[in-house]
Amino acid sequence: MNILTAYWSSPELAANGLIMLNVIGAAILGMALGYERSFHGHAAGIRTYGLVCMAAAGLIAICGNPGLWFGGDGVIPAGISIGTTQVIQGIVTGVGFLGAGVIMREGFTIRGLSTAASIWSTSAIGVIIGVGFYSAAILATILVLVIMGSFKKLELRLPHRRQMRLGLIYRVDRVPAAEEMTRMLGRQGFMILEMSCQNDNATKLFAYDLVLQGDGTHSFNQLIENMRQTDSLTQFSLSPVRD
Repeated sequence: MNILTAYWSSPELAANGLIMLNVIGAAILGMALGYERSFHGHAAGIRTYGLVCMAAAGLIAICGNPGLWFGGDGVIPAGISIGTTQVIQGIVTGVGFLGAGVIMREGFTIRGLSTAASIWSTSAIGVIIGVGFYSAAILATILVLVIMGSFKKLELRLPHRRQMRLGLIYRVDRVPAAEEMTRMLGRQGFMILEMSCQNDNATKLFAYDLVLQGDGTHSFNQLIENMRQTDSLTQFSLSPVRD
């Protein structure tokens, strides 16, 4: 009976109340970050972020009260020794696997890196809440929201270069030389970074697969229009190489 009452003692209830507040606060901040992702159509959203932040905060919060584990010193006289840094390391490692699950590669395009980074940041915010730095956790949440929501527009306004993949299919009797292809794309502001080709004798078609790089002044629409007006082209495809 003494063991049972030890779990409902005043110190135990006070510690449980503080841990519950940590968990609730972490869930709210995590869901705020998740809403930004779900608003922009990403798979990891409110539930994922809320759960990650809440779990991280809960695990760290219980590390702050090792003497109250399993009913406290009245049940476990020697108390419990725990390394909080080891728990943090385990959280960061586990969330790293979760983040890796949202990264996808589609040809030359890698998607999900920003989402994975923000999930990892959410776990860090949960850890910060768990150790009791509440104002720092709120500030970190605001910073992540600003970075994820506004900095993409800033990146586009700053001087930058953009890569894209261009696939061209010609009839074998009308294939331009590689040097001519380089000059043609150069006049439109693009530089060829990589080039591969394939010849199909059965269909009498020749395919170029190019990775292009252009500065922020290049015209994506103009390149499409020029490709459409090229009579020798049988087919073309154009897609951005991005993360």
